[in-house]
Amino acid sequence: MSLNTALSGLLNAQDGLNVVSNNLANAGTVGFKSGSAQFSDIYAAGGTNGVGQGAAAAGTQQDFSQGNLMTTGNPLNLAIQGNGFFITAKDGTTSYSRDGAFQLSPTGELLNGNGSAVQGFGVKANGQANGLLGPVTISTGPEPAKATGQVNLNAALNSADPVITSAFSPSNPATYDQATSVTAYDTLGNANRVQLYFARQPSSASATTPNPWTIYAQPQSASGSSVGTPATLTTLTFNSSGALTGGGSATLNVNWGNGAASSNIGFDFAGTTLSNQSFAVNSLTNDGYAAGNYTGTAVDAKGNVNVSYSNGQSKTVATLALASFINNQGLTPTSGNLFQPSTQSGVAAVNQAGAGVNGTLVSGSLEKSNVQTSNALVELLNYQEAYQANTSVIQGAQRDVQKLLQLS
Repeated sequence: MSLNTALSGLLNAQDGLNVVSNNLANAGTVGFKSGSAQFSDIYAAGGTNGVGQGAAAAGTQQDFSQGNLMTTGNPLNLAIQGNGFFITAKDGTTSYSRDGAFQLSPTGELLNGNGSAVQGFGVKANGQANGLLGPVTISTGPEPAKATGQVNLNAALNSADPVITSAFSPSNPATYDQATSVTAYDTLGNANRVQLYFARQPSSASATTPNPWTIYAQPQSASGSSVGTPATLTTLTFNSSGALTGGGSATLNVNWGNGAASSNIGFDFAGTTLSNQSFAVNSLTNDGYAAGNYTGTAVDAKGNVNVSYSNGQSKTVATLALASFINNQGLTPTSGNLFQPSTQSGVAAVNQAGAGVNGTLVSGSLEKSNVQTSNALVELLNYQEAYQANTSVIQGAQRDVQKLLQLS
């Protein structure tokens, strides 16, 4: 009896040594979750006040507590702050991991260290996740130019500026009150300009509202030379409080003459006001831009993958997905710092970071292993002592058996 009991203790001590040794071996593994050997006692079935028959291994329990975060500065290194697992796929098998040390393949696919494809959602035209799960691919090619199609300009006009009665001429400052310019990109990405001239017009004798203002436009090529002839863009009207009442939108057609397609540029002057303050452009937006080269990728706390370009543009190309489980303890660890679900873990609930019970992402950081080295070393010593103690019991039992055999 004592021989079998000690043998069970010896085997369990060996299991414990294996688990602790694995913890220590992975103390530097990103996102590793330590394990602890579990045991249960053994008693004879139906026994009453009987002596125990040793112990049996009851599996390994994983510790899913948060590991400390390590700053790396690499935007493709991601750490999960809180609950959740990254989702990866390789050879038709979906796995889950806390390891966020990602990299781009030559084709732009986001991969983990094992070459598994990181999974995420595609995005709609408005940049929101579309809910369709698949590999995350990032194009590192150039961003093509976009011709300017809309310019929004909010200005403050001075009601004390002189009334202009002369015919407009861009070369004669006496024929307008104020001037400004906006960039107009063509289909080739050239940064052309449209000069805008503001002229306060005469008002009729019976008018009860302020003088109207006419806006003239003179397109200029990227080299600075005028394109075509000046055009009357629109005439703004205001009420007695100086608020815009009419003429706030207009369209300018330009043939740049440089091989680019003709531009139809919409202008919106909404919010422009008239008062006794000096002329100023309060806000200006332009939906066009020149071509740009890929400069980098960044991931925000919600998992949105944003690609930036040298022309100042950026766009969301995907949203990383995270999985959560009802029972993390039911997950099965596999090689490559991965986990597989089981009937005990339940199926994965997939959302983006920050949604449901999922934590958020920290870019430029990695989650360290949660192995406590000092605690593991103490456990190692305890299992070694248990191993030696059970070995001594077995050796003692062997000696007793030998003596009995000698007496018989």
